[in-house]
Amino acid sequence: MQPKSGFSDQGDLFRSRLDQILNHRHPLYRLADSINWSLFEKEFGPLYVENFGRPGLPIRLLVGLHYLKHAYNVSDEAVVERFLENPYWQYFCGCEYFQHKFPLDPSSLVKWRKRIGPKGMEKLLQVTIETAKGKEYLTEKHLERVNVDTTVQEKAIAFPTDARLYEKARRILVRLAKRAGIELRQTYERLGKRAFIMHGRYSHARQTKRAKRELKKLRLYLGRVIRDIERKCPELKGLLAIMLERAKQIFGQKRNDSDKLYSMQAPEVECIAKGKAHKKYEFGCKVSLVSTSENSWIVGVQAIHGNPYDGHTLKDSLGQAQAIAGYRPGHAYCDKGYKGVPTVLNNTEIHLANKKKKSMKASEWKWYRRRSGIEPIIGHAKQDHRMDRNYLKGTEGDRINAILAGCGFNIRKLLRAILLWLFKERFRGITATLITLIERFNNLYQPV
Repeated sequence: MQPKSGFSDQGDLFRSRLDQILNHRHPLYRLADSINWSLFEKEFGPLYVENFGRPGLPIRLLVGLHYLKHAYNVSDEAVVERFLENPYWQYFCGCEYFQHKFPLDPSSLVKWRKRIGPKGMEKLLQVTIETAKGKEYLTEKHLERVNVDTTVQEKAIAFPTDARLYEKARRILVRLAKRAGIELRQTYERLGKRAFIMHGRYSHARQTKRAKRELKKLRLYLGRVIRDIERKCPELKGLLAIMLERAKQIFGQKRNDSDKLYSMQAPEVECIAKGKAHKKYEFGCKVSLVSTSENSWIVGVQAIHGNPYDGHTLKDSLGQAQAIAGYRPGHAYCDKGYKGVPTVLNNTEIHLANKKKKSMKASEWKWYRRRSGIEPIIGHAKQDHRMDRNYLKGTEGDRINAILAGCGFNIRKLLRAILLWLFKERFRGITATLITLIERFNNLYQPV
């Protein structure tokens, strides 16, 4: 059924409204009045059915909670708990009166993300850019030059050693077989656990031969469980059949194989080497990010699977930036990882880092130096806005989390811009008052 228009209660008539209690100069209060929330109702309203079932939750509430979640780096459960304590968060999400009960269950946020999908989440990022344009923090001049770079969004999985994969696959198969009523010849619960512990101890002690022996045991136990299930139930269906295929892939894969499986629950995880000294390999997916060169707004972010070459992601990244910002960048500045791309791509000039020409002016070289400004943006998106470790499921979860991280970055940037504007207004008022007092003093003691 169509969502509710807002919160209502018969007792609210005898209570004070939030706009009568809160400080109107608070940045979050001003930002709530600056965002065009009706765009979300027009965009997401058709995704709900008419006159069937219970009414859906208010769209502004769901959008606002996702903005706050990634702006302040909290989980689904924490954002709902803090919503109940913070009146500014409640006003931002569309409440007219202070709420004393939880507005929803945290699992409703999961279901709503699945309903909206990555394409709908791009609308959230677009509205942050439109709000910045409306407040004149972002103009077409700023969108003329952008920086483009890629990073890795890691998945919330354990480091995929062979021993851990063998043990995890065996335990999952044993659990699902018991649930399906399949009586296994042997589960290897005790022996598998002991072999996994001893493998870790031997590896830590640099006793490689003993560690390899325990690893061979773990692989042997997994193979026996796989064959036992196939003998006793040749035609499998559902989750057990899926997990059995993944366990067989883990059992058969070698060190130098391509398209290896690194997690039983997240088969979309890829191994990506970015050449970092402190972290040789990262397990997740590649993310392409586009930011403005002058004032560092995120205008495009997308998760890309398949670990493609950076240059092959540039066309889609610039296309997404144009769709979100409404303006085609004239210049894009990239690092050496994009070597090989054409100098002009769909009316956008591509500039690679450290390619200085003798005829280049100082004003042009300034933008080349600004290319590295995207690196701290990536760092803040990871550390402050939940892009460092993705807890959402599947490939769509990777794309949704990356886009929401960009939304959180822009929301915090909007709050800082509003706070700076308020400070300038107050300083301008103090300055005007001082000038008036000085003029009065001069007039009062002006000699005749």
